[in-house]
Amino acid sequence: MNAETVAVIGGTGDLGMGLALRWARAGRHVVIGSRVKERAIATADKCRSLIGADIQGSEIRVEGLENPEAVTSAPLVILTVPFEAQAATLAGLKGRFRPGQILVSCTVPLESAVGGSPSHLLGVWSGSAAELAARQVPADVPAVAAFHNASAHILQNLSEPVECDIIVCGDDAAARRNLEPWVEAIPNCRYVDGGKLENARIVESLTALLVGINRRYKVRSAGIRLTGVPL
Repeated sequence: MNAETVAVIGGTGDLGMGLALRWARAGRHVVIGSRVKERAIATADKCRSLIGADIQGSEIRVEGLENPEAVTSAPLVILTVPFEAQAATLAGLKGRFRPGQILVSCTVPLESAVGGSPSHLLGVWSGSAAELAARQVPADVPAVAAFHNASAHILQNLSEPVECDIIVCGDDAAARRNLEPWVEAIPNCRYVDGGKLENARIVESLTALLVGINRRYKVRSAGIRLTGVPL
């Protein structure tokens, strides 16, 4: 596994594709994972096309694989599936993880998972989607939570800066810090150490708040910035 490689599980969705675009544009090797390999390949092709039209002559390293193969290809695994698909997705991938890999949960338990409003949060017995994910992977694979509050719409629009602080939570401090260069590979994003994984409960809830703000202001770009922090 190459340290410059990232696997994006659920990479054909809005957030997954947005992150894949930004990282591939920054020169990282991105593996897009999907339940259907053909969808992953099609999304990888779309990423190459969008980036190629944006910056000519750069090496674009993005490919599509089925989720199980994607997980085994990278030390950093980004989970961007909807909450309703999280348990089944991780159950099918648990045997593919290896010690030392890091799982990054971007999932938010929005009420839309059960037919409700995307601006409302579901109560999760574990406390948060990230804490639930940590229980669904091997104990030697640390889980962190990140990228919940970055606009998927803006991530996919390469002409727009991503004006957002990325709060990273996790019980393993080294795993949290491992995310810093990936956050900073996205121009205008800032890494913020969010402390323990239990704090993901707060960060995930901010997504529901931002969905409501987007609706009221008729935009798709709301994010968060912290003031007074020397980042």
